[in-house]
Amino acid sequence: MLGEYMVTGGRAADIAASVERGVGSGELAPGQLLPPMRELAARLEVNPNTVAAAYRTLRERGVIETAGRRGSRVRPRPATTTRGSMRIEAPPGVQDVGKGNPDPALLPPLAEAFAEAVRTSDENPGMYGELPVVPEFDALARAAFAADAVPEGGIVVTSGSLDAIERVLAAHLRAGDAVGLEDPGWGSLLDLIPAIGLRAVPVGVDEDGPLPAAVERALGAGVRALVVTARAQNPTGAAIGARRAEELRTLLAAHPEVLLVEDDHGHAFVDVPLHPLAGATRHWAMVRSVAKAYGPDLRVAALTGDGVTMDRVAGRQRLGPGWVSRLLQRAVVHLWSTGAVDTASVARSYGERRSALVAALADRGVVAYGRTGMNVWVPVSDETGAVAGLLHAGWAVAPGARFRTDTPQGVRITVSPLTPDDVGPLADAVAAVAGPARPISYG
Repeated sequence: MLGEYMVTGGRAADIAASVERGVGSGELAPGQLLPPMRELAARLEVNPNTVAAAYRTLRERGVIETAGRRGSRVRPRPATTTRGSMRIEAPPGVQDVGKGNPDPALLPPLAEAFAEAVRTSDENPGMYGELPVVPEFDALARAAFAADAVPEGGIVVTSGSLDAIERVLAAHLRAGDAVGLEDPGWGSLLDLIPAIGLRAVPVGVDEDGPLPAAVERALGAGVRALVVTARAQNPTGAAIGARRAEELRTLLAAHPEVLLVEDDHGHAFVDVPLHPLAGATRHWAMVRSVAKAYGPDLRVAALTGDGVTMDRVAGRQRLGPGWVSRLLQRAVVHLWSTGAVDTASVARSYGERRSALVAALADRGVVAYGRTGMNVWVPVSDETGAVAGLLHAGWAVAPGARFRTDTPQGVRITVSPLTPDDVGPLADAVAAVAGPARPISYG
């Protein structure tokens, strides 16, 4: 059952650590079955309750999964194996359309913003004990949220969206709690949930966002939190429309204790309106990162939410990093206040590339999705074969396995690097490898 690997330990923590060492070293492979609890307890000469506690810890950490009478086994994608490691590196001569980066030509220059931030900091150096959020950042973030009908709440600055989401979940949830996640969805978030001891419940999406029936099933299954993407969903480009938002608010209102987390992934680089769900439940949060519109190395996000959530997040942040660099905050303030990004122009540029690729694929009989943002999702019948075939044809795409749990196979294409001359050859290559994949509702 375990081959040559011997689980050791006399306490629950030691047994759990022994299994984790085996997984980390590769001696316990994904899918490998663990001994029944009583059998392992007899071998280690400990109480079965001790082994049960060790297995429970391993489940909460996302290392193993238990399927009733079929026993416990190492997770197919344990928390120590990130989806990011599934990316395909483009060799010389291959065009990379899989990394998910914005087009550098659409990012604003940063020199002036940082020069102004440094000048301000030289005049008034940041010190311990000062406000963690620069007042100008606070005012601009509040005004932007208010303009999009997001309920009023405090502002916390975090080091990007994933940092914000982790902090919000940690403020309310305990190890083992279930979280509803979009499927397909953001690979980093799908990795994060088991890594912090939570359990992911897949929620299907279509081009209008999370499917109401899928959300209803997740809520009925007892999820403690639901994470949704408002616009430019990664990898499908979905954006929550007015009608879908109303349906989801109605569902959430019947479960007021569920924590709602919204990621406005498309802020400042898509021009479809925001339809927030915030306020449908007692505890909620919305996060906006500047990474996609202003540059991935600007690890800054504005987070707002209900009073209890913001108070808990801010309090815990004070005990850790304390604050996100006020120098970075001031640079973002300059970018915001000077209109460094023309959202309509950027959205139009990405939209033209997406539309051209989706239309070219449709002309070749291939279904693709990409309502907003910089990505197009293409269902395929054989994901591994499609990725290999495209690589051979000169295109490196992102394998769908990075983004999906239960949804059928696919690949993600980032349109940022594409020129008009690229669209036809790429569509030809995709059509050659896509296979007879059916249109997908992600339900």
